[in-house]
Order: sequence, then structure tokens, then C-alpha cells
Amino acid sequence: MRLDVKKTYKLFIAGKFPRSESGRSYQVKDSKANHVANVALASRKDVRDAVQAARAAQPGWAGASAYNRGQVLYRIAEMLEGRREQFITEISSLTGKTQKQADAEVSAAIDSWVWHAGWTDKIDSVAGSMNPVAGPYFNISTNQPTGVVGAFAPQGSALVGFVNTIAPAIVSGNTVVVVTSENLSLPALTLGEVLATSDLPGGVVNILSGKESELASWLVGHMDVNAVDLEGTSNPTELEISAANTVKRVIRPGTYLREGSKGNLQHILDLMEVKTVWHPKGH
Repeated sequence: MRLDVKKTYKLFIAGKFPRSESGRSYQVKDSKANHVANVALASRKDVRDAVQAARAAQPGWAGASAYNRGQVLYRIAEMLEGRREQFITEISSLTGKTQKQADAEVSAAIDSWVWHAGWTDKIDSVAGSMNPVAGPYFNISTNQPTGVVGAFAPQGSALVGFVNTIAPAIVSGNTVVVVTSENLSLPALTLGEVLATSDLPGGVVNILSGKESELASWLVGHMDVNAVDLEGTSNPTELEISAANTVKRVIRPGTYLREGSKGNLQHILDLMEVKTVWHPKGH
């Protein structure tokens, strides 16, 4: 008789798949309460490692051309399409959705990657400005990446909500450390396998699975995180206070819908900083 060995999903940090530093894991169950896999239970040390990886990767990712970032995101969409059946199976098993409903969620996630990829080289054309000033100067406002973003995926979304949490962050040159939904983490961790074999540089996206209650305060309070997206958190007020103490930009839960195939330009801009340049006019 063959023993059924359950897969253990690892964390995704710096383009690699480490086990949790704590050595802990937890069981993920399907919609019928059957044990389907084991998942690494991230710790405070894993948060620190992920932020360190994100910080190291951020200058290179921000320094890449907008066209290059767009091509990388398009490639992720292509690879996600190639593993469609695996994602459909995972989503259907965890959520109880029909194959058709799970297929629609995968399609929405792919379309979201394509939508965000299209914005990489258009952000400043739409949201930048040439400002009128008194004097012989050009005054130009541009949108620049904030840096390292800490994010929490929606607890009730297996894939598309996760994509619509990380894509708005990395479009502009930010890097991200994201905590998955605790019970619906498998598609997010499988997406890490897609990212690892895509052209995305290691450290641009770092994925932690585990308990929001254990990880949130450490991620939000980390001094090297520049902005936080609190969508998946259960106690945002306390976390907002922590973010204020370290002067972070905050996106509150419910600010943006995460389930559709299209994102929101304002979501991208909220994770960017406006920088203004003065330049003398030539004669």
C-alpha cells in the first residue's frame, strides 16, 4: 500500500524556497476539511530576511526601464497561463468553487498581470505633470517608487486578490514582502514557483505564509519598510499606529477592490512618491 505524502510548500524569499527559520509548518485543508498540504509557518526572523531581500533587490528593479518591467510582467502572465490547470485544481479544492468558477478566477489573475504590465511605461504620461511657475524654469513632477512595500493579501481570495495586492506594488519599481491568506495560501505559494522561473529578479516579490496575527506587527513596524497595504489584516487601527510611528504610507483595508481582472491606477500611485524637479530654461 502506497503512503500518501503531502507536499510541504516553502516560503519564497530572494528568489529561493527556504523553510521557515522556526522549522514550523501548519496544515492546509480543503473545503471539505481534508488535509491537502503542509505549509511553512513564517516567523519574525523570516520577516526580517524577506525585508532584507526586498531592500537589496529594490534599486536594481527600480533602475530597470519601464519597458523591461512591463515585459517581465507579461512573461509572468504567460507562465501563469501555462500552469492554468494546476491553479484551477488548487482553487477549486480549497474554496469549493466549481471548475468553471476557478477557471474564471485564474483568467482574472492573468488579465490583471497583463493590465498592470501595460501601465509600466505609461504612469508618468498620465499622472506626471509640467507645472507652471513664475520664472525661467521648468518644473516637472514625476512619480517614483516608494521602496519596499509590506502587504497582506485578502484572507478570502485564493489567487486574484493576491495578484491584485502585489502587482500594483511592483509595477513602478517597488519591491514587496507579502503575507498570504492563511487558509488559501497554496495558489499564492504556487505563484511563487512561477515567479522563480520567470524573468523577475530574486527579491522583488517575497512571499510569507503563516498567521497574520504573528507577522503583521513585525512587518508593519520594520524600519526598512516604506509603505504598507493592510488589506488582509484584522486589526488595522493598531497597525496604522505602528506605521505612523515609523512614517510609512498606508493603504487601509477596503480601499480597492481586489477581485476583478483590472486594477486601479490610483492603487499604483498610492504606492509611489511624487518628486518635483526644477531645471533652468536654456537660452
